[in-house]
Amino acid sequence: MTIIWFILILGAIILVHEFGHYLFAKLFHTYVYEFSIGMGPRLFYFKKKNGETEYSIRCIPLGGFVRLAGEEVDDDTKIPKDRKLYSKNVIQRFLIMFAGAGFNFLFAFVVLFVSALIYGSTSLTPIVGSVSEGYPAYEAGINSGDQILSIDGDKTDSWNEVQLLIQTSKGKELEIKLKRVNGNIETVKLTPKEVTSDEDVSYVVGISIANVKQTGFINSLKYAVNTTRLLFKLMLTTIKSLFTGAVSVNNLSGPVGIYSVVDDQAKLGFQNILYLVAFLSINVGVINLLPFPAFDGGRILFLIIEKIKGSPVSPKVENTIHNIGFFLLLALMIYITFNDILKLI
Repeated sequence: MTIIWFILILGAIILVHEFGHYLFAKLFHTYVYEFSIGMGPRLFYFKKKNGETEYSIRCIPLGGFVRLAGEEVDDDTKIPKDRKLYSKNVIQRFLIMFAGAGFNFLFAFVVLFVSALIYGSTSLTPIVGSVSEGYPAYEAGINSGDQILSIDGDKTDSWNEVQLLIQTSKGKELEIKLKRVNGNIETVKLTPKEVTSDEDVSYVVGISIANVKQTGFINSLKYAVNTTRLLFKLMLTTIKSLFTGAVSVNNLSGPVGIYSVVDDQAKLGFQNILYLVAFLSINVGVINLLPFPAFDGGRILFLIIEKIKGSPVSPKVENTIHNIGFFLLLALMIYITFNDILKLI
């Protein structure tokens, strides 16, 4: 059953992403050769009679693409120039490139909203539920009901941010700003405790979140808005931690790691699956907007350069850079997958 969930989750996220590109390409009358879900050899495809776009499903459910006229160096003389991507103005091309990530963010919001309507939502505010005796939080004087406002000056709006900042501390002393139950603002210091399990090292302080259930349309809407925003912020914090060295590349997960997470969440119920879908959708959206060659963000970067210099970058130069970026990403993916397999073993 896990493999089915894995394919459905990735398939849905990829479908939404590529549909964003496709929809805006069509909106601006750009010629679309192919709309594909998956990579590798085609399993199924169809094309309407006298239609222009071929729709296909490929055998490897790890990606997808929308192939547009005028996107590559090779030109097609059969397609009118005004229907090619390079003939569109900068704003139109920007929207076509951004739409994939934009639809991922919108998809995450809808999934979270529907989940909250069905199951109710948990308050995101990082309020301490319980404190374990003998752990750093207990010794520092943190109590049940205290709200964590910041850690080492970094504002904490959600429990996920609290967990991330504790893990990236690598066991160094933390300064935690609290709002007590009586409204007083106080600051405590503690050093997270290192815990080793199956060669994995984590850091704990001995606190748990206060699970406050909320229901209703308005609460569901607020939950969806805030969770989408906070997951976006969490992803940016993680990327920042990668560059600063607080998070190692070895902590990243590829398809194998994601499969393991899907397996774990599937055992906990459909509500957890929905949250995972939203989380991964935002991850895909944010990563694709990074200004790195081969990503949508890389293509957007070239549009910004074009706007600044007043003329487009040579298509051959741009495509060469994107190809180099693609092979670098492929090498990184192989490395991450190898690490994921070692962790499973």
